[in-house]
Amino acid sequence: MNQRRVAITGLGLVSPYGGDLADFFTRLCAGQSAVGHLLTEDVPRPLSMPFVTSPGFDPAVALGKPLAGMMDRYAQFGMAAAFSAWDDAGFPRQTGHECRNDWGVAWGTALGGTMAYEHGYRELWQRGRERLSPLTVVLGMNNGANAHMSIQFGLGGVSMSHTVACASSAIAIGEAFRRVRSGEATVMLTGGSDVPQAYGVARAWEALRVMAPGDAETSPFACRPFSADRRGLVLGEGGAALVLEDWDHAVARGARIHGEIVGYGTTCDHSHLVRPEAEGQIRAIRLTLADAGLTPADIDYVNAHGTATAEGDPVEIAALKAVFGDGAERLAVSGTKSMHGHMLGASAAIEAIVTVLALRDKAIPPTAHLDQLDPACIGVDHVTAARTGQPLRAALSNSFAFGGSNAVLAFRAVSQ
Repeated sequence: MNQRRVAITGLGLVSPYGGDLADFFTRLCAGQSAVGHLLTEDVPRPLSMPFVTSPGFDPAVALGKPLAGMMDRYAQFGMAAAFSAWDDAGFPRQTGHECRNDWGVAWGTALGGTMAYEHGYRELWQRGRERLSPLTVVLGMNNGANAHMSIQFGLGGVSMSHTVACASSAIAIGEAFRRVRSGEATVMLTGGSDVPQAYGVARAWEALRVMAPGDAETSPFACRPFSADRRGLVLGEGGAALVLEDWDHAVARGARIHGEIVGYGTTCDHSHLVRPEAEGQIRAIRLTLADAGLTPADIDYVNAHGTATAEGDPVEIAALKAVFGDGAERLAVSGTKSMHGHMLGASAAIEAIVTVLALRDKAIPPTAHLDQLDPACIGVDHVTAARTGQPLRAALSNSFAFGGSNAVLAFRAVSQ
């Protein structure tokens, strides 16, 4: 069976900086942190931690009040990003004369509508309510975001959600890519969104002892992937979307093509729920390269998973060194979670967009705050300041999740 090329024709996100896509990438390349300090009014113990929020995001403005009222906050982020990506791709929101019965959605979320359920608990236990809104189930369901997207854009093909912890949107993007490449779908809307501010969720992450500490002054620098003094990850809320399209279909309608997705590989460590293993990551990277028809020498940049945890960072570097061999020392690597935080089910989608923009704009954003490299993380070319004018051909985006699930995406620049 002939495999089709897959173009990326739409990119959209809700930026934690408050601006548009171009502003987001400019700030990343400048090494500007979007991490702030979250302090809630919960009694008796408020949440107090470094966190990435989007204070400028108003769902009523972005979506309209009626539509926003039908969604949990994670779905609001997803829908806003989807609208942006769809508009960027140049598609009308209404179906018009073009049949969209094979156009679909594949969405990633680690938590789904957790905020809706926590609101329900608060209403029942703290406010003494006897019943909840009948919308609670549809607000809270994990496929709420992709269901709304299918409805808003009239997409009659598959509408599915993927929940694979931190790899959720990488797997969603990969599965969407496979459907377009095989010819099963002409267009796939994909990406991910998550909102981990629920009190119980934040406390659960604290209990794992993998969260970076910080106060109002130090929070912007709290996430330091690959650094000798790293203290852990920083959570954040977010949403990001990509439109994947059959290449010939995109060319025929004169679409702008940001880049090409060319490979996808996924594996499982099958050994431990939270401790990563290099072998599983190595297999995922190699599978992706083989799927893309690329060699290690073809890769000019890797957007690392890079969560700034004690165990995770050295394992990822070890995997890259094993795959790239003698070429690893020349392999440009950066961890952009240092600036936009770990958005769980949205992270891989955010990082996929960063990788596509790096290839398109010939600019590599840095790992921020990397002043002293951990000796356990040496062996690759860590990018600590933005590099512009780079002749980038192809790049990888890594996503490695709790549960041992690994997913890697490969992208190629479009010849100008």
